[in-house]
Amino acid sequence: MTTGQPVLKLRHISKRFGSLLANDDISLTLGAGEVLALLGENGAGKSTLMSILFGHYVADAGDIEVFGRPLPSGNPRVALDAGIGMVHQHFTLADNLSVLDNIMLGSERWWQPFTRRRDARQRLLGVAERFGLPVDPDARVGTLSVGERQRVEILKALYRGARILILDEPTAVLTPQESESLFATLAQMVEQGLSIIFISHKLGEVLRVSNRVAVLRAGKLVAEAATADVTQSQLAQWMVGHGVEAATRRPATARGAVVCALERVSTPRRGREYLHEVSLALHAGEIVAIAGVSGNGQAALANLLCGTIEAETGNIVLNGEALPARPEQLVRLGVARVPEDRHAVGVVGDLPVWENALSERLSSPAFSRGGWIRGAHAREHASTIVSRFDVRGAGLNAAARSLSGGNMQKLILGRALTPPAGAAPARLIVAHQPTWGLDIGAVAFVQDQLIAARDAGAAVLLISDDLDEVMALGDRIAVMHAGELTDARAADDWTRESIGLAMAGAKHAA
Repeated sequence: MTTGQPVLKLRHISKRFGSLLANDDISLTLGAGEVLALLGENGAGKSTLMSILFGHYVADAGDIEVFGRPLPSGNPRVALDAGIGMVHQHFTLADNLSVLDNIMLGSERWWQPFTRRRDARQRLLGVAERFGLPVDPDARVGTLSVGERQRVEILKALYRGARILILDEPTAVLTPQESESLFATLAQMVEQGLSIIFISHKLGEVLRVSNRVAVLRAGKLVAEAATADVTQSQLAQWMVGHGVEAATRRPATARGAVVCALERVSTPRRGREYLHEVSLALHAGEIVAIAGVSGNGQAALANLLCGTIEAETGNIVLNGEALPARPEQLVRLGVARVPEDRHAVGVVGDLPVWENALSERLSSPAFSRGGWIRGAHAREHASTIVSRFDVRGAGLNAAARSLSGGNMQKLILGRALTPPAGAAPARLIVAHQPTWGLDIGAVAFVQDQLIAARDAGAAVLLISDDLDEVMALGDRIAVMHAGELTDARAADDWTRESIGLAMAGAKHAA
């Protein structure tokens, strides 16, 4: 049951891609002034369903009704005109343009002889005031914080007359304070009659902001319920089909020697991604978690420790010797990486799973000799990774791009944590956003593997935007803002509020 007069009805939607039935006879209703949370594992069919609603895909069967009228399929412009707006997880803004320019883009007819900037400005300010979203129309988007950019994305949808708003992982890159501000905005929008579809993997947020939940699994709608009647554990079980235990902080039993140390390290400035006099010591048998809003230097730190960029000043020591800026040599020295972008950096999508499973160790004598790959040994190693890390959905010869996000991440993690026969396990693991965008089952698996690696004696550097993950896994926590890193302090010395303040640039927040 909806909580208001229905504004959106999806009836018996089905969509097939080859042998994959992505949506299987799904029917959903959204009420006026209602927040409906849409949940599901990676590959459950959420994105396909929203793409059909927004006109990017055409359903094989079923129909959609918006505000009592049928919605023609396969036309995003028709969806926008019908009052459907979407705020994507990855912002679609031009950094070099002003807020007003970004919001006006695509809102005027191409044959219009002149732009109506004055009218657009007044309309924008009116929408911003109505929904409590203050904005400077003349500010350049590149100078805005992540939270302010998200505000612009929401305003862009509202400016175009959206009455149904789809929010895809809206808090993924926000500080706790920015998330609180977003929740207040959503409450105000609902009060004014907007209806919202809220997609998130953060079950605590789902319970807080939604009126109803709908859960997809393997393309089917498996559960619908009023939010007040469910718990996080019940939602998790519906999503994955069995109980899932969330990671809780299990402190390291003993901290070992320093594996890697940075002393006042700076890197060249590349936009917002740089380091300024960063000092940090990483010990064996310990997880150091780095929190921060994405784009404040975390990528520079990860790339530095993986050898893809060099320090401009300062010293870096690995196992008592200067860190070489050569990725292949670092792999041989026991540095393993889980890169931030699994699609663009983590795998080569067109290569088969087995090649990706050992792509960073192809020169190892275990897998090649005289320039020739030892196929049997390579496939045996890849099969071990696939089995141990439960990589599902494709055989060893299938292209890596055919894997779901969660299974692709398991493959990358297995590659990092499984040395060739006779080789020592990784001594330093650089895990950058290792659970980003994964469902609750895959998140629990990846986190358990990182804890197991720590307990086996590895030094783990965890870089994450997810505060729950940072606080659950970090033995010590540091916060990065504008290229600078706070001291790494014991996890018990921090609160969510103090981490959030440090993420926003407040000094001495712990």
